[in-house]
Amino acid sequence: MHKKIYLKTNEEINVINLTNEVENFIAKSALTDGAVIVHVTGSTASVSTIEYEPGLIKDIKKNLLKLFPKDNHYHHHETWNDGNGYSHIMATIMKPSIIVPILKGRLALGTWQQIILMDFDNKPRNREVLLKIIPG
Repeated sequence: MHKKIYLKTNEEINVINLTNEVENFIAKSALTDGAVIVHVTGSTASVSTIEYEPGLIKDIKKNLLKLFPKDNHYHHHETWNDGNGYSHIMATIMKPSIIVPILKGRLALGTWQQIILMDFDNKPRNREVLLKIIPG
């Protein structure tokens, strides 16, 4: 079983909570044990888990931009002149996919753990997130 989620993002490190969408998908599947793959297509976005709260979201944005400043020289800019070399590096470090176990019909997440999409691109994007259930 699989599903595609389509999202519009804003520029500059957009963080979007996907947990409810994934939970609803699991509930409709009636699967009790297995896993779900959550994958974003594209080379300037990633999927991860965090405690989805405003302070931590600000911390993520602030500290990723410290590690990979927009105004650094990136060789990627020489190739495409699109100014988003830092976005590609952030996405590479953070990864495009996660696998979350499903136990007794529920996502095996911690109390404060949510599934998120992070879009790092320097312009608004239309994103596609793929969900794929793996029976266990």
